[in-house]
Amino acid sequence: MGPSRVATSTELQRFLDATRPQIDEVLARWGERAASELGGRVGEAVAYSLAGPGKRFRPALVMATYRELGGMGDVTELAAAVEVVHTYSLVHDDLPCMDDDDLRRGRPTTHVQFDVATATEAGFRMVPLAARVLAAGATRLRLTKDATSQVGGLLFRGAGAAGMVGGQLLDLENEGKPASIEQLTEIHTRKTGALISACVQIGSTAAGADAARMAAVLNYAQEIGMAFQISDDVLDATASSTQLGKTAGKDERQNKATFATVLGLEAAAGEAERCVQNAIAQLGRGGVDSVLLEEMAQFIINRRH
Repeated sequence: MGPSRVATSTELQRFLDATRPQIDEVLARWGERAASELGGRVGEAVAYSLAGPGKRFRPALVMATYRELGGMGDVTELAAAVEVVHTYSLVHDDLPCMDDDDLRRGRPTTHVQFDVATATEAGFRMVPLAARVLAAGATRLRLTKDATSQVGGLLFRGAGAAGMVGGQLLDLENEGKPASIEQLTEIHTRKTGALISACVQIGSTAAGADAARMAAVLNYAQEIGMAFQISDDVLDATASSTQLGKTAGKDERQNKATFATVLGLEAAAGEAERCVQNAIAQLGRGGVDSVLLEEMAQFIINRRH
């Protein structure tokens, strides 16, 4: 591929500035619908959780992949389904029985704003809600029944026992224990990486991409998923709670093995950079010439929250 091209920050920012309000509008609409249909505090908690300000990196990655691989329709609602799943995972991750955090995205976590039982149920309610959002997005794109089934399978396999949920379980089981790089890689390939991989698979499937380019973006996503987690570990050790929008330093207080503690901060940052460069190389090998996807990879290690 030769030297990687790097999109200007203006180009990436323009894309994020365009997509974030679109995603937020879809989430707000479905949040209001859930509040109306579910009623009570659970409905309010779902709407509150979906309205939390965030980077919206995962749905943006769906939208970028779809566009860069030739998609021409409005993929926003399909992409927003991923954010519903991601939000549910954060609500449960913050619970006292998990990471026990009281701050998320600069606001009280859902169980603090409401209560533990309400937050727990709200998280569960977001799973079928994500399926409804995804189905609506597939209808908007006029995907075939087969393609709709494929994207649904991709999302929920990425989020399920073989992916995000299974990785979270491994993470809990290993809390307070020493861990090798191999063990951390296994945990976070599932806990963080599986949903990021699902993003590019959903985007490329909806775009009708050929097998070679679908494989290239999947290889790319596997690398940036690892870079994302390593960067999170470094940020937890170096950034403030104000910068992160969540409680900083929790990994150390919970005696949790992370890439930052196992490798050291400098080596961990170097490993994240290596993953990003590998990701960009994967795009080139698969014939995916995308400045936007390259810059999204760089964004992961340049972010401050």
